[in-house]
Amino acid sequence: MLRHGKAERNVPLAQGRLQALRADDAAPGGSSAERALRILAAVAEAGVGLSLADLSARVGLPKATLHRQCAALLAQGYIARDVDPLRFVVGPALRKLAFVTLNHGHVRALRHRVLADLVADVQETCNFTTLDGAEVLYLDRVEARWPLRLTLDVGAHVPIHCTASGKLFLAHLPPPQADELIGRAPLPAFTRNTITRPARLRRECEMIRTAGYSTDREEFIAGLIAVAVPVFDAGGVPRAAIALHAPTARMSLDEAIKRLPRLQAAAKAMRELL
Repeated sequence: MLRHGKAERNVPLAQGRLQALRADDAAPGGSSAERALRILAAVAEAGVGLSLADLSARVGLPKATLHRQCAALLAQGYIARDVDPLRFVVGPALRKLAFVTLNHGHVRALRHRVLADLVADVQETCNFTTLDGAEVLYLDRVEARWPLRLTLDVGAHVPIHCTASGKLFLAHLPPPQADELIGRAPLPAFTRNTITRPARLRRECEMIRTAGYSTDREEFIAGLIAVAVPVFDAGGVPRAAIALHAPTARMSLDEAIKRLPRLQAAAKAMRELL
């Protein structure tokens, strides 16, 4: 009798959950899976935390529906709370999915070959990166055959404001997103050359957009310079970057800049492999 009573008490709860699922599927905007994908796409493309109101404006769904969808995506790790808990950002599960996708199968091998050929040509370490929130993510890296070199593993993150790739991505972000990152994120000094003032970093971004490439003048690590060029997608949006790194004991920044045509040729080849 006790077991029967417990089962009876659980019937309304189960019915309530079923009704919620049916209501979710009946909500405007397609199936639950379609809405979840639209939410993930909006959060990933934004680059900054989005509130329910922001999401509602972007994906055209009512807040009640978004609240249920976001709760499920939070539980699975596909989105996460921002510093402001009312805003959502990309979560660890979505980051892992993106990383695995970008490094999958024969396409990854082809991209690695482009990078390896570039390193054989310029005789210095080169890497392939993308923007991950407010940091730069290493998708691939080929080391030069020198005893003096910096090693950063694939999957590692580096700051956006003091690396060649990071400043390149920052320069090409839509102005509202760039201002959000520059104005709200801390700009810690890693070396005496690190740009730590927002106004100066904005001027640097303007020069990068004009020049078409970015540099690291020992801003992240003392004694290390870098040059980065964008890898554009079919729509002309910079989705990744190729950068050359070298210790100043072996290559000056001026010498690295002379290798820009080779980096740009590699970026053009990489564009077909995004």
